[in-house]
Amino acid sequence: MTTKPTNPADGAAQPSVDDRTVPSPNPPGSDTPPPQPLPEGPGIGAAAWPSEQTTPVSRGEQTSGGTDPDHPHLFHLADWGGNVFPGGSLQGANSENWPILVGQKGAVYLARLAVGGIREPHWHPSAWEINVILAGLSRWVFVGPNGTQDVFEAGKGDVIFAPQGHYHYFENASATEELVALIVFNSDAAEPKDDIGIGQSLTSIPNDVLSAVLGVPVSIFEQIPTVPGRIVIVKRPDGQTGASRSGS
Repeated sequence: MTTKPTNPADGAAQPSVDDRTVPSPNPPGSDTPPPQPLPEGPGIGAAAWPSEQTTPVSRGEQTSGGTDPDHPHLFHLADWGGNVFPGGSLQGANSENWPILVGQKGAVYLARLAVGGIREPHWHPSAWEINVILAGLSRWVFVGPNGTQDVFEAGKGDVIFAPQGHYHYFENASATEELVALIVFNSDAAEPKDDIGIGQSLTSIPNDVLSAVLGVPVSIFEQIPTVPGRIVIVKRPDGQTGASRSGS
């Protein structure tokens, strides 16, 4: 009987067998509808992001983006339809929509956060990530083993590394400019299938346990609604931005 390899500690060699890949639920030839083009970012003075309307990123008939019919090594990421959330969007190339990535332990995403946009605090149990800021100003928070914490801002041209399993989040720290980041994972699973978000995690813990851990009355947690699934990218209430702590 074959035993699945366990995830190595940060910095250790990766297992020779990749058990992180999430098989595509829509194999080639399925009747999956094509992804729709994403709206342009809100920018200064433009309309807010629409309400959540998820368009699965999967194999199937493509729009103007995605794999190039003449060049299997080329993927038109910026033109590929993705997932739109209240605070931004994710466009990605992974093993589900770019065949050349199958078994390669790699995926890449273009994340756009509107003014006031926040990427849900989360961690990846089986992947690290490299983030390159292409436009705008971001704020990051990391919590790692042994109580380590790191809080900082990063702008255009900066690179941020999130080790495997480290809790983290980022947000748009500008009051006027859209945040755009390119994210590379060492997993070919579709994002956010390979992450655990704080919303669902927190609300799955009994209120009395949260009360005991944080030392506050149970009644506080009774006001928190249950989160049934992924949140991914949210937006602050109208008029609020992430710039209050940065002065931007």
